[in-house]
Amino acid sequence: MRKVTLDELRTMGEGAKGKIDKIYLHWTAGYYHSFFTDYHVSIDSDGSIWVSTDDLTQRKNHTWHRNGRAIGIALCCCIDASCRADGRVDFGTVPPTEAQIDGMAKAVAVLAEALGLEVDASAVMTHCEAAELDSYGPSTTCERWDLWKLPDYPSGVIKDGGKVVRGKAIWWQHHM
Repeated sequence: MRKVTLDELRTMGEGAKGKIDKIYLHWTAGYYHSFFTDYHVSIDSDGSIWVSTDDLTQRKNHTWHRNGRAIGIALCCCIDASCRADGRVDFGTVPPTEAQIDGMAKAVAVLAEALGLEVDASAVMTHCEAAELDSYGPSTTCERWDLWKLPDYPSGVIKDGGKVVRGKAIWWQHHM
């Protein structure tokens, strides 16, 4: 694992243009500062960006049946998080931080631009959103609910996680 700047991430994305169609968003269900090589990009508690590869086209095992032509980005957090069918979530003792969510949004903004992808739900999807489409998300087995909900900082109001990250990524595309 190595820490990268947004400019370095942009260069990596440019090298993968035409070979990547999707970005999937996760959390590791681990601790802060714990990185897993299942993801191309990891975001630590302070918002720093870490990569497990120099080649974003390398196939990683992050999203069931959706790993080809895809990048996996994960927040390092949520070791003991839990959810309920009614939509309530408990992020546990290692919750996503404001800096992490912002770091993920910046990474999405830079990569989507470099890859020529729109920041919309067809190209940038949480693991929960993919799991719902593939019948293993919160409305069925609840196996994968990564980023189902997230606090929308600075208010901290709990909202749809995909909308939170995509909304912030679009904002960053216009303000970086």
